[in-house]
Amino acid sequence: MQRRHCFVLSLLAIAGSAFAQGYPNKVIQLQVPFAPGGTTDIIARTIADPLGKALGQTVVVVNKAGGGGVVGANETAKATPDGYSLGMATVSTTAANPAINAKIPYNPLTDFSPIINVAATPNIIAVHPSFPATDYKSFVAEVKRSPGKYSYASSGTGGIGHLQMELYKNLSTTFVTHIPYRGAGPALNDTVAGQVPMIFDNLPSALPFIKENRLVPIVVAAPQRLAVLPNVPTFKEVGLEPVNRMAFYGIYGPKGMPKDIVDKINAGVRKALEDPAVRKRIEDTGSIIVANTPEQFGAQIKAEFEVYKRVVVEQKLSLD
Repeated sequence: MQRRHCFVLSLLAIAGSAFAQGYPNKVIQLQVPFAPGGTTDIIARTIADPLGKALGQTVVVVNKAGGGGVVGANETAKATPDGYSLGMATVSTTAANPAINAKIPYNPLTDFSPIINVAATPNIIAVHPSFPATDYKSFVAEVKRSPGKYSYASSGTGGIGHLQMELYKNLSTTFVTHIPYRGAGPALNDTVAGQVPMIFDNLPSALPFIKENRLVPIVVAAPQRLAVLPNVPTFKEVGLEPVNRMAFYGIYGPKGMPKDIVDKINAGVRKALEDPAVRKRIEDTGSIIVANTPEQFGAQIKAEFEVYKRVVVEQKLSLD
């Protein structure tokens, strides 16, 4: 019986290797679990074309928004593990949302095949120019002066923007009302239009509006002050180090993907990132290139999930 089991496993390994040798022979779908316009979408569209060229097949970006990224992530988890249905993995979909939402229809640690972390990026609190504060000290004073008066936009309930802002509120003893959107794009649009006074967002999607003076940066989650925003303090500087966490943007597929295919996609992304123009487009958004191994990315996902799970428990956060 044991010999037969080993023989079957050997046949499956050979079949998987043969399948991988012919991969890819049709269009690959890269699903973004948020609406167009956010950082996840920007990174996906930057990497899709050069990845397609590296693999020899077209990579098409598809947006599937909803549930703070859960709808799109679940679709990726349930897809056929043949390498043709990939998804953008974010802290929101693999850590923050699963940590706070017990009804998530997938397990972020077992239902995916991690492939590569493409880039990491700072997060930021920014306000509309009409907000009566332009720096962190006056921002905190204004929010504390009028608890409940102001609201903030995020990419969705359970997303990293939501969870980090709620953590910030708990640690800073402030209160602003959460306004969830179906992605960073719509959230940004309403904040820039003045419909919502502030946003907790990833820097790449907010930075163009900051440069145009249509948003005012207040505080960032980054290892140190950023060259593009030298006058904006980090959360660590203002005494709130637990909030000082960056976001990641990676690629994963459904669980059970053949290792040869995972490795081929990983190599394709790395090759795409060798192009200085591609690296510059990503780095110009304020992101840092990571390009690690599937095993390293899997370990990152696990570590972030454990951090946010602990935050939810310790801060007594919930979706209610």
